[in-house]
Amino acid sequence: MNYELKPCTEKQLPEILDIFNDAILNSTALYDYKIRNMETMSAWYADKISHNSPIVGAFNEEGILLGFATYGSFRVRPAYKYTVEHSVYVRFDKRGLGLGKVLLKEIIKKAEEQNFHVLVGVIDASNVVSMKLHESEGFKLTGIINEVGFKFGKWLDAAFYQLILKTPKNPSDDI
Repeated sequence: MNYELKPCTEKQLPEILDIFNDAILNSTALYDYKIRNMETMSAWYADKISHNSPIVGAFNEEGILLGFATYGSFRVRPAYKYTVEHSVYVRFDKRGLGLGKVLLKEIIKKAEEQNFHVLVGVIDASNVVSMKLHESEGFKLTGIINEVGFKFGKWLDAAFYQLILKTPKNPSDDI
């Protein structure tokens, strides 16, 4: 499959919205109940831009978004400033083609470029494909929080994965 990796812009928000809403309605990839709207997506995008968080997209030859990856703050306390929580989403009809791996590798590269030290992924523990993908890229399972979510009439367990990067070279306590 041919694709191009490049930053997503506001132009892609409707496509990102479709990918998010499919995940909300049909999977446990997002522990949300209600579909999102463009107002929600505009706020999400503004937050990503204001925090210099990349939104990397995989686009086909016609410029259609096939999937995306991003990250944002893990926790708001200053000591967590070198840690980000990432997300990777692939359009429902393009899963299983290797795009998740490509997007995960790219978001790892972006995190290193921005001098982060730890990438955290929170994955529904029933999502074996995503857990194996993360493990293939060096992520380690650090714990499972049992029955932390409830969706589709059942309790959900959240698996926490982390990848420790070699960056930053000179960490500081400065805010």
